[in-house]
Amino acid sequence: MKSEFSKVAAVTLGFWIIKIIATTLGEVGGDAVTMSMQLGYLAGSLIFAAIFVVAVLAQIAAKKFHPFLFWFVIVATTTFGTTLADFFDRSLGIGYVGGSSSLFLLLMATLGLWYWRMGTISTSSITSPQAEMFYWLAIMFSQTLGTALGDLLSETTGYAGGVLVFAAALAVVALLHFFTNANKVILFWAAFILTRPFGATMGDFLDKPIAHGGLDLSRYTASAILALAIVALVTVMPQRAEPVDMRARAGL
Repeated sequence: MKSEFSKVAAVTLGFWIIKIIATTLGEVGGDAVTMSMQLGYLAGSLIFAAIFVVAVLAQIAAKKFHPFLFWFVIVATTTFGTTLADFFDRSLGIGYVGGSSSLFLLLMATLGLWYWRMGTISTSSITSPQAEMFYWLAIMFSQTLGTALGDLLSETTGYAGGVLVFAAALAVVALLHFFTNANKVILFWAAFILTRPFGATMGDFLDKPIAHGGLDLSRYTASAILALAIVALVTVMPQRAEPVDMRARAGL
């Protein structure tokens, strides 16, 4: 039976709404540093890696669930994921396929090691610093992989085609969640990856020229608006910690 609460947010509709906005902030915020500031993908990745590490350490050191701290770490994973994916895809010269494949392997290795060490990769079983560390590494690589997959689909199928592909994939995940007995933990990680490209889509809409169907906002302005939106939603929407199901330790 459920007896504890973890320090990560419960997976609700509000969770997914704020998560998509956070990934949008990660897209425009990451691009603001690497492109608008012209610091490059390596420097941007190092900057956001440092922020990510500090944020995760603060989250692990916390004694209970703090909504703003949790979502700050999520934003840190999205900005780091954006710059890291661009570094893999472009700076390393391995292209979108190579970058996506490398990041997929890193995510699978993280989830595999997590399962091997803890016996589960469920968000309902995070009760130790070690489990938290695995959780945040998996979140970070999921965000990075989602960015790389979005870039890959946009390159191969076009902007609109990529949106349709990911929308269809998310619809399949939702149907499996509500109408089948498919493993909910696997579906969570699939949805977490697939919602990331929608952040890139929204980011492009915000900073693209009006002539190309965008709002022509600067990346700095878009980042500020999105950050304020997250603060407002975290304040207004009920935030609660994920209940811990100790039975999850028996499997996925």
